[in-house]
Amino acid sequence: MSLKANYVKYTLHFKFEAGTSRGVLTQKDSYYIRISDDENPAVVGLGECGPLKGLSPDDRPDFEAQLSEICAVFNGLDLQLFRWNIPIILSQLISNQLPSIRFGFETAMLDFINGGQRIVVDNEFAHGNKAIPINGLIWMGSREVMHRQIEEKLAAGYTTIKLKIGAIDFDQECELLEAIRTRFSADQITLRVDANGAFHPDDAMPKLERLAQYDLHSIEQPIRQGQVELLTELCRQTPVPIALDEELIGHTEYVDKFRLLKKIQPQFIILKPTLLGGLHHCDEWIETAGRLGIGWWITSALESNIGLNAIAQYTAQFKNSLPQGLGTGQLYHNNVDSPLVIEKGFLKTDPAKSWNLDILERGPGVRVEE
Repeated sequence: MSLKANYVKYTLHFKFEAGTSRGVLTQKDSYYIRISDDENPAVVGLGECGPLKGLSPDDRPDFEAQLSEICAVFNGLDLQLFRWNIPIILSQLISNQLPSIRFGFETAMLDFINGGQRIVVDNEFAHGNKAIPINGLIWMGSREVMHRQIEEKLAAGYTTIKLKIGAIDFDQECELLEAIRTRFSADQITLRVDANGAFHPDDAMPKLERLAQYDLHSIEQPIRQGQVELLTELCRQTPVPIALDEELIGHTEYVDKFRLLKKIQPQFIILKPTLLGGLHHCDEWIETAGRLGIGWWITSALESNIGLNAIAQYTAQFKNSLPQGLGTGQLYHNNVDSPLVIEKGFLKTDPAKSWNLDILERGPGVRVEE
C-alpha cells in the first residue's frame, strides 16, 4: 500500500455580492485534497483547503506552492493512517501557519480511514438521524437588502438570526434590529450580531450599550483583533455577551490558548476549523473553554459543501444546544452537490441525496495537480 495525495483547485462563485466589513466577495478559491491508495484508487479521502483572503494566516502568494510541496512530501513518506497518528502526521508535515491546509489534510485523512464516503466523523448526523440548529446569516448591504434577507430567513423558519454589522450607518443597523424586536421577543427570535472588528476603541462601549436594548444573544469580535487589554476590559463591563472570533486566529499552542482565554474571559468563543488549523486545534479550544466556563459554538468559513460537511459532522458529536454557524452551503452557484439540506433552521444529512463530485473535474476554475 502506498498513499498518495494530490489536489484540485476550484473557484466557487457567490449567488450575490456578499458584503463583509473587509469588502464584498463575489468568488472564492478552494483546494480539494485527495488522498488515495494506489492499490485501491476507488477509495478517495477528500478534504477542503479554503483560505480566506485578508484573514487566513495562509492567505499568501506562495499558498499553492506550499500545498504542492506538502503533497510531494506526503507522497514520499509511505504512510499508514490510523486515527491516533493523524495529529502526529499533521504536526510533522504541515506548519501551524498553514491552518487551512492542516484542516484539508486532516479531514481528507479521516475520510480515507472511513472508506472515502465523505464521512469524517461517523455519527448520527452523518447518517441523517440528527439535525443541527443553525443561525440564519444576514450579509452586509444596504438597509433594503438586509431587510429583505431578514424577511427571507424568518419566512424560512429560522429562530436565530445573525446580522453582520459595521458596513452601513450604525443607526440604520439599529433600526433593523429594532424592527425585529418590535415583532418578536427574545424568546421567539434570538439575535446575534457580528461586527468583524469594525468598532473603534473609542466608541465600542457606547455602541454595546445601545445594542443591549435589543436583547441580543451576543456580539462577535466588536473590535479589531490584537487589542487584548481593551478587549479584556470590554468583556468585563459589556452589557452584551462578547464572542471572540478573529481573536483566536494564530494561537496554536495549548498554553497560549489557555492564557488568552483566561486573561480576556469572554462570554463565548467561535471556532472556525479552517482558520484555526483543523479539528484537533478545535478540540483544544473546546477543552480550554470548558475549564474556564466559557461558551462556544462552531462556524463554517465559506467552505463549499465538502468542508461544511466535515465541520458539521465534527460539530454534531458534541452536546451543544446553541445554534451553530453552519448555514453557508447555499451561497454558491456552483457548489458541490451533497446530501446536506437545511429545513426550518436546521442542517441535516438527507440519506436520499448523494454526492456528485463530477463538477470538480469539469467545472470553471478547475486545475488538477498530480
